[in-house]
Amino acid sequence: MNDTRDAIVAAKDLRVTYGDSEILHGVSFDVLRGETLVILGGSGSGKSTLLRTLVGLEKPGSGEIWVCGVNLARASNQETDDIRKRIGISFQSGALIGSMTVGDNVALPLREHTDLEDSTIEVMVRIKLEQVGLIQFQHYMPSELSGGMKKRAALARAMAMDPEILFFDEPSAGLDPITGAGIDNLILNLKKALSVTIVAVTHELASAFLIADRLVVLDRGHIVAIGPTGELRQSTHPRIRQFLDRVPDDDADDEVNHFQLFTEGASRLDRSR
Repeated sequence: MNDTRDAIVAAKDLRVTYGDSEILHGVSFDVLRGETLVILGGSGSGKSTLLRTLVGLEKPGSGEIWVCGVNLARASNQETDDIRKRIGISFQSGALIGSMTVGDNVALPLREHTDLEDSTIEVMVRIKLEQVGLIQFQHYMPSELSGGMKKRAALARAMAMDPEILFFDEPSAGLDPITGAGIDNLILNLKKALSVTIVAVTHELASAFLIADRLVVLDRGHIVAIGPTGELRQSTHPRIRQFLDRVPDDDADDEVNHFQLFTEGASRLDRSR
């Protein structure tokens, strides 16, 4: 792995195919240790497939995906399992187990992957719930939580093993603006407190610009721009400005078309860096 910039995650010419359809078309980028990289894309852009590949839930058809020094494209099942113990994943829906309390959900990775005593696990669960502001809800069931609280509980579970990298799938999607902003600020505070690397996928501009150090813009399986948030926001490229300013295409009927604005020439932003 070419680690000249201390990349903790690196995709190299990554291609993923479902059936006869190629979803990711030669995707390449690095995630630097300690940064927050946000993968921004609309529906159908391939960002969920990319996230699943980054965490080892999908095998690429070709290319490489390096995480913590291991190429998951060629890793054994044991190597993949070992890497998963070093990362945390917070899914869009929370993916909490409905038959278990919030505390038991957070404790699950510790009980499955460590030999810690129950008393130690109990202390660690309380620490994680305290960090996300849910210490009073340890004994609640997921069905008793609001949408924002479920996201926080999922984040506490993702942090249970003190991961080196946290992956987020649409961290503030489906929440009202105030609750969503609270999740975004929680991510910022946790990054500062824990010095963890964060990779998040989202379609929400406000969330992306708030939490990201750098953005990867994905459109129909292609990376069309990579750069710091300030650089992307200040770009004068007409296609990028049209998307960022939410100016619809003449033929656009939905959000997917906003990302189609990038298809011609937007990659010049990356080449100019």
